[in-house]
Amino acid sequence: MRATYIQDATEWMAGFSFSTKVKVRFSETDMYGHVNNTKVFAYFEYARIEYFKALGFDFTAGSDTGNMLVVADIQCDYLKEVFFDEELTIFVKTASIGTSSMDLHYLVKNEKDEVCYTGRGTLVQLSSDTGKGVPLLEEQKKLLLGK
Repeated sequence: MRATYIQDATEWMAGFSFSTKVKVRFSETDMYGHVNNTKVFAYFEYARIEYFKALGFDFTAGSDTGNMLVVADIQCDYLKEVFFDEELTIFVKTASIGTSSMDLHYLVKNEKDEVCYTGRGTLVQLSSDTGKGVPLLEEQKKLLLGK
């Protein structure tokens, strides 16, 4: 793997404990028959929300106060083509947590256990009033760290 956020691929892959599955729909493919590169980010989003739900992480905790979690940056490294009707397993883990942000990592494998995509992204909790960072709750941090 060539991604700069992965130092040791074996160790990095061993750090994932959550996964969810998606089936590639025809509408997600392009004229060449493989998954359109933009659709992978929708897979990351789906897996991220399922990950939060599985942790019991309330990603809407600040919504009543006007806070929101937003994607500040996201990247994907495309390693293998994926085609219509393939079933993918998407792994998600918390790589690091800041005061008002978190960095999540993604690993996507096909049914042959081949790595198709890797990715990472930063989410930041912002105030919808000011647009500035708002600290994550301690309860949220504990869940993200698996404590």
